[in-house]
This record gives sequence, structure tokens and C-alpha cells, in this order.
Amino acid sequence: MPQSTNLPTSFQFSQSSLQDFVDCPRRFELKYLRELAWPAIEAEPVLEHEQLMQLGSRFHQLIHQHLSGIPAERLTQTIDHPNLTRWWHNYLDHGPDFSGFQVSSEIPLSAALGGHRLIAKYDVLAIKPGEQALIIDWKTSRKKTARQWLQESLQTSVYPYLLVQAGAELNGGEGVLPEQVEMIYWFPEAPSEPERFSYNAKQYTADHDRLTSLSEQIIALGRDEEQSPFRLTADERRCRFCVYRSLCERGEGAGDLYEREELLLQEEELVFELDFEQIGEMEY
Repeated sequence: MPQSTNLPTSFQFSQSSLQDFVDCPRRFELKYLRELAWPAIEAEPVLEHEQLMQLGSRFHQLIHQHLSGIPAERLTQTIDHPNLTRWWHNYLDHGPDFSGFQVSSEIPLSAALGGHRLIAKYDVLAIKPGEQALIIDWKTSRKKTARQWLQESLQTSVYPYLLVQAGAELNGGEGVLPEQVEMIYWFPEAPSEPERFSYNAKQYTADHDRLTSLSEQIIALGRDEEQSPFRLTADERRCRFCVYRSLCERGEGAGDLYEREELLLQEEELVFELDFEQIGEMEY
């Protein structure tokens, strides 16, 4: 008997789930529809991977606390790791200038998409009502990610699009215009080299069409009566960093964390984001 893969009514689209579907529909199915836990290691070396995730989470937390009003001096006293100390001082010395902006940290937004909700949690939204809206995303990987990869990432489409769709309450009650939006990726390991992406009405329309199409494809596949209409990726490089690789008979060993970082530096189509690059969506 085929297993049901219909999207539950409570399902919410996000940049992470949409990216998973684009990278490998089978991964999307296993992770979000079947909710299948698979005890595989994502990347080696394990301890360093886990430490980097923890440092990224703590970095996000520090900035959230700082932007919520806790003095930097008090927060500095709580840091006990040299890498985190360096990231923190890079942020204090070279971070974005929020002068004149209304700043919100770790704020969620949502809007309708394909009969479900599209959600995102923003690291920082800095807005001058009626003038400018900055999306800041902290990227805590060990090396700076290639601009082309960021440009092609679903996050660079979803975050500005959703802000235009649902950001009126943060903009003095007025809708946010696409031309007012800029997305900035900021790297604590490269504090003077942020990647900035402006937005416009043409890109907004293109994003609307793409996201609507993706949601329709996912919903249609979920209604298919076949055993598994969600196909495996044709690019097996992606499988090296996927926890389901042994289930799909695409290898057993985890991909190397350093190899993953080198791939992220290349100006070409790349593999999955590791979870520590999506830490901005974690709850605190």
C-alpha cells in the first residue's frame, strides 16, 4: 500500500523546506512529510561540527540580547570561547549601523502560500518607516560563502518577498515597497565584507511566481498515489551531507566539514546548507 504523503493542514513552508525540495524532493518528503528521524551523522569531524553549531547559536543569542537592551559590557563578560570572543568584537566594531532605524531582532513573519503559510524568522529587521527596510542575516560558517551561492539560495528570495507581503505593521502601517528592501548577509569571520542584495518590483513578481509554483508542485506530488513520487536528486554530491544517504542507498559515511566549506566557496551550483547556517531560525 502506498504511504500517504499529503501535506498536513498545519504544514508551513519556509526557506529551509523549500530549499530542501529544490535540492532533493526525496529529502523534503522524508524530512517534512514522513517526519522520519534517521540516526546518521551529517558531517565529520562530529565534535567540531557540533561546536560550530553551538557557537553560531550563542552568537545569535548574544546579538538578540544586545539589541534587546542588555549592555555589551555585561554580555562580553559571559563569553568564554576565543572564537566567539572574536566574532562578538567584530560585531561590536564592524557590525551594521542601525542609527535612525527601528530594530527588531528574532522576529517572525508569515503570509499565505498555496493554501498554507510561508514563515520566516528574521535575525534582524531594521526599518525606517516609509523609507528603507534592511534584512540582516548572520552567517556563522567558518568561511565566507560565495556570493553566487547566496544569490541562488531560496533565503534570498523568501525573506525579502515575505517582508513585502507581511511587513506593514513594522512600517508604520504602510506596505513595504520592494524597492525599499535590502538583504544583507553579515559574516563574523569577514566583518568588513557583507554581501548585499537590493530588491525591486520585478524581482518581487519573479519570487511570487517561483514560490507559488514550488508550493503547487509540492502539493501536487503529495496527492500522487504512487509509492514515492518525490524523486531523488540527480546530483549525488548533495547526498554526502544528507542524513538520509544510507536510507536512499547513496553512501554511509558523512561528508567532510572542510570539504563542505570549500564547496561553499565555489562559484557554481552547490549542495545543501548545513544546519548551522540556518541557526537564525532557532528559538531562544
